[in-house]
Amino acid sequence: MAQKGAQILEMARKQVDLVARYLDVDQGILERIKSTKRELTVHFPVKMDDGSVRVFTGYRIQHDDSRGPFKGGIRYHPDVDLDEMRALAMWMTWKSAVVNIPFGGAKGGVKCNPKEMSLGELERLTRRFTWEISIVIGPDVDIPAPDVYTNPQVMAWIMDTYSVFQGHTVPGVVTGKPLELGGSVGRHEATGKGVVITTLKACEYLNLPIEGARVAIQGCGNVGSIAAQYFERVGARVIAISDSKGGLYNPNGLDLRAVMNCKRRYDRLLEDEVPGAEPVTNEELLELECDILVPAAIEGVITKENAPRVKAKVLVEGANGPTTPEADEILADKGVFVVPDILANAGGVVVSYFEWVQNLQELLWSEEEVATRLENILKRSFDEVVAIYEEKKVTMRMAAYILGVGRVLKAHMLRGIYP
Repeated sequence: MAQKGAQILEMARKQVDLVARYLDVDQGILERIKSTKRELTVHFPVKMDDGSVRVFTGYRIQHDDSRGPFKGGIRYHPDVDLDEMRALAMWMTWKSAVVNIPFGGAKGGVKCNPKEMSLGELERLTRRFTWEISIVIGPDVDIPAPDVYTNPQVMAWIMDTYSVFQGHTVPGVVTGKPLELGGSVGRHEATGKGVVITTLKACEYLNLPIEGARVAIQGCGNVGSIAAQYFERVGARVIAISDSKGGLYNPNGLDLRAVMNCKRRYDRLLEDEVPGAEPVTNEELLELECDILVPAAIEGVITKENAPRVKAKVLVEGANGPTTPEADEILADKGVFVVPDILANAGGVVVSYFEWVQNLQELLWSEEEVATRLENILKRSFDEVVAIYEEKKVTMRMAAYILGVGRVLKAHMLRGIYP
């Protein structure tokens, strides 16, 4: 995994180098934004249910705060890797800038296997990890959120631990909290919903009818499963979906209710539980005949090896960094329209921003207000990226980077270097 993390970081830095040729930028500032601002590594003990003590390693990586507080998720996973955290923190910076919200980028995680831990062990791990990183987080400094294998309950534990440390309740220290603790309506489905909003804009731009469009989704977690349901609502056919163990395929469209029931019941996708479905691997899914392909699982799944066999007309990145720079070139030559991750999956950070604003101002917005604001921001951002795409004759990813990285560089130049 360490090698994969290094490759992902190299990819993230290469993307910045590629966009630099389109921007009037000082080389020193460019090097600054390719590096993180602050990195905290912690090794901390947790008492397990059997009475033993285990030492875990965790990270909080802060990339850039030139436009506002650091913002980014915390993941619990056996493969949590420092270089991967650095890349993800960098992508968060560009994502916040593309949709023009006043956040920078951060990422964090603990190297552990939450599937093998009890609820009590996860709570003790979370509270101790929060205590260790409390010196670098806060509602005006760095605001964590859920990520892989973390959820609103984990955010509640972080908020409570940090609040005890401060001596008063601080709802704004995290987003993605339960509604009862100051969470925002619409936050849970925001990323998956945002994938569909940006897909609809892409289809409108390309004159591709969404009614009956064939959609293949790699990933059945929070992003993939919610995107699938929203695609069905707008009239598209989800013909394939997968999780880490494999997937299901039906060229006529899957019974999504049966798919989701199967996932909830067995924590995997079984063809016997879904009428008309046949098994498909994660690798095969990416190469299916479809109109819209949504990689919504992990990084680096579309490479120079399989990109020539991608048959989708539109590729919408629900995951962070699913496409390598080499694959980007191949897809562009094939005429595949790519909606890049820093635009396509920005719905989560947008509604996290709404939650943070509501917490700081002690407001409570309605679901309709959150949905309208989210849609307006993503549509506006898509139009801004398309304008650069047309003007500069570049790919959509390059256009998004010109917009996002350009805004961050402008902030650095305006702020200057002190002392």
